Amino acid sequence: MSEPSIPPSFGLHHLALQIASDRYAATLRFYREAMGMAIDWQPDEDATYLSSGRDNLALHRVETVERRHSALDHLGFIVPDAAAVEAWYARMSSLADEMGIELLTKPRLHRDGATSFYMLDPAGNKVQIVHIPSIPG
Repeated sequence: MSEPSIPPSFGLHHLALQIASDRYAATLRFYREAMGMAIDWQPDEDATYLSSGRDNLALHRVETVERRHSALDHLGFIVPDAAAVEAWYARMSSLADEMGIELLTKPRLHRDGATSFYMLDPAGNKVQIVHIPSIPG
């Protein structure tokens, strides 16, 4: 007996993050102003759906977020080239104090040819800005 075929899929639509109430406004500001995402839909004050055109991120306000081990390691935002990684690093460095961004690494070349750096958003989620040469821009 054969396996059923895989039904069609358009891919991943969005990633949803729970954000503690006391970090919600700062985190929303980070993704809008620092990362350039636009509000796609905000059904109420506790949920915001953001988009950068092809990528979608949902922020859901909760009272607290337990700092437990999570299966989510980081969010990766792809950029067109290594120079863009450097430009994003310069931008985030200039906004770090004002927006509560913690830069974790400087841009570096990885063994697979990718260039990236990591930071924490105001809610403590690890975010990567990455260029992967094998993915055409």
